[in-house]
Amino acid sequence: MSIQESTHSPAVAGDSGPVRRPGLILAFLCLAGFMTFLDVSIVNVALPTIENELNISTTALQYVVTTYGMLLGGFLLLTGRLADTLGRRRMLQTGLLLFAGASLLAGVAQNAAMLIGARGAQGLGAAFIATAALSLLTNNFEEGPARNKALGAWGALSGLAAVAGVTLGGLLTDGPGWRWIFFINVPIGIIGALVAPMVVGESRSAERSRSFDVAGAVTLTGGLVALIYTLGQTVSDSDVPTGRVIGGFVLSALLLVSFVLIERRAKEPLMPLGVFRRPSLRAANVIAVLLLGTCVTLFFFASLFMQQVLDYSAVKTGFAYVPLAVLTAVGAGIASQVVTKVAAKPVLLVGLALAATGMMLLWRTPSDASYLTDVLPAFVLMGLGLGMSFVPLQVSAFAGIEERESGLAAGLINTAQEVGGALGLAVAATYAFRRVDELTAKAHGVPALVQDARTTVFHDAFLVGACFAAAAFLVTLVLLPLTKSSEQSSAVPAHA
Repeated sequence: MSIQESTHSPAVAGDSGPVRRPGLILAFLCLAGFMTFLDVSIVNVALPTIENELNISTTALQYVVTTYGMLLGGFLLLTGRLADTLGRRRMLQTGLLLFAGASLLAGVAQNAAMLIGARGAQGLGAAFIATAALSLLTNNFEEGPARNKALGAWGALSGLAAVAGVTLGGLLTDGPGWRWIFFINVPIGIIGALVAPMVVGESRSAERSRSFDVAGAVTLTGGLVALIYTLGQTVSDSDVPTGRVIGGFVLSALLLVSFVLIERRAKEPLMPLGVFRRPSLRAANVIAVLLLGTCVTLFFFASLFMQQVLDYSAVKTGFAYVPLAVLTAVGAGIASQVVTKVAAKPVLLVGLALAATGMMLLWRTPSDASYLTDVLPAFVLMGLGLGMSFVPLQVSAFAGIEERESGLAAGLINTAQEVGGALGLAVAATYAFRRVDELTAKAHGVPALVQDARTTVFHDAFLVGACFAAAAFLVTLVLLPLTKSSEQSSAVPAHA
């Protein structure tokens, strides 16, 4: 069954008519999603250049990455609900315009505060884009083989974007400059917002009220931001008072517990807790947190490792990722075909096993590593592993989801991915940077010893990434149901 043969017109308020150009719709929505995923990783290669030009401290540098992920992750559930209620295409256009404006602000940033603030605004715009685009995709393709193929394309591009980001980031940084990493988004966002009505019809849920759970959104976002900020503070434990760290964790816990209590009592909760009765959705979101923790840890620390230890230029670092990008696409293509014939679970297990093995190879990479014999084999396994993981993960997350909950489901899986990436990086950075002062003192300024000290820091980060992938493998093995593609279309969803 082809995608073209399986499109349908959702019976929802505001629907603009039957879908007639499914291929164009799929390409447009995937491009919109690609742009948001790209910006998770595109800044990684440029980080050393940005650090020098804007005088950003090493410990604050991670916030250029995590602020984007935190605002994106914190608001995904609310934007998913807004898309269901106010119109998915309208929210997609809103996100594209906000993303374009924030990208322009980031491109002209003159200091760390301005850049990090703009990255937060980008994250908010991306939250609108990601949930609206993904829910539009699931509503335009019927559950079963057609949706699996569409989700396969989405999953492939989301994984490929993370890899393409570091390659493109290297080319732009060594070419016109790091600011063009952000400028390139401006025309794409504006053009996308203008052509959206010509490509995809409007749709919204007929069952949603206009009541929004603002309190839930505020407490969830505040709790997550407090958690990430506190984890970042522990990177430099000699300078940060212990009381501030403990207070940060306590504040985060209180906000997140408050969020759960609010959701239990709200008439229109941001996240109906009953949705987690679906074993496939529950497991998929946990796996997404761990998988993106692996992914973002890889790109952040591998980019720094190649430039600060192996002495690669930004453009050479970007090209070093090309095989990883190609093999991510290959792995996703394989998974897209296989997942329509067999269960998603075994495909995901293979992908996670390959990813964990690739991270373990990076953990053993020496300070004088050869690209061909040390770095490339790890990238080959990581590329295939990521590609074969993203596709079945998306399929599992949407198994049995009803149209009226598509925005919520899209918000959940995207939240899990973005928060997982931000949390994963914070945890990896906290663990890896814990001994920087000690190792630097032991090196006594000797170049060879300084190089070994840096390598040890990066090895610790890669080990954390491998642990994330291994944990995702175990969660998949134990918690993810063994549901075949042919059975997913007939699955009866549990109501919240």
